[in-house]
Amino acid sequence: MKVQNITDVEGLFRVIDTCRGKVELVTGEGDRLNLKSKLSQYVSMASVFSNGEIPELEIVTYEKEDTDKLIRFMLGRKE
Repeated sequence: MKVQNITDVEGLFRVIDTCRGKVELVTGEGDRLNLKSKLSQYVSMASVFSNGEIPELEIVTYEKEDTDKLIRFMLGRKE
């Protein structure tokens, strides 16, 4: 799924931390980074983070419930 205009990066990572399955960031080169790893979170965000906002990311989830959690987060809804 492509997500856009993320302003609450900490909130995004909190949601990702609660996911049961793998959550990956797909880079522009097609590499996949495990976003459940704290090191990958910091490295990946350092490369795309500008002015406190992430303009667009492609995130892959492998569990429907994880996809639903991320969609609720993007829509501003509580779990």
